[in-house]
Amino acid sequence: MPHMKVYLAIKYHQDNSNRELIMQVLHELESVGIETISIMRDFEQWGKVQYTPQELMKLCFDKIDHCDAIIIEFSEKGVGLGIEAGYSFAKGIPIYAIAKIGADISTTLQGLTKNIYFYEKMAELKEIFDKMKGI
Repeated sequence: MPHMKVYLAIKYHQDNSNRELIMQVLHELESVGIETISIMRDFEQWGKVQYTPQELMKLCFDKIDHCDAIIIEFSEKGVGLGIEAGYSFAKGIPIYAIAKIGADISTTLQGLTKNIYFYEKMAELKEIFDKMKGI
């Protein structure tokens, strides 16, 4: 199986209130051998490092450019997620969305993604990500 590297796009909260969710998604990806990039974890270090909005977008685009795919956790919407999805689509980088069952996935995002996977429990993501490696 070839090595796969993905960029995780997820709505970040300034107070890190969804840090556990982010860490769980990253853990499930890494548990099946997928290398991950997370701007909040890897570069902003959970708020310890600050970037200007321009620096942050440049960093995000650079990291997306060096990934095999982007995974958007879309249980909670965010403008940044749309920007990252649009950029990835324009660059021809495959986009996969994951969201909790019942989440409202915009028709715009539906039009950009290769596939949308819904989950109820975090443990379901491991199987989803394992399948994704073969796509």
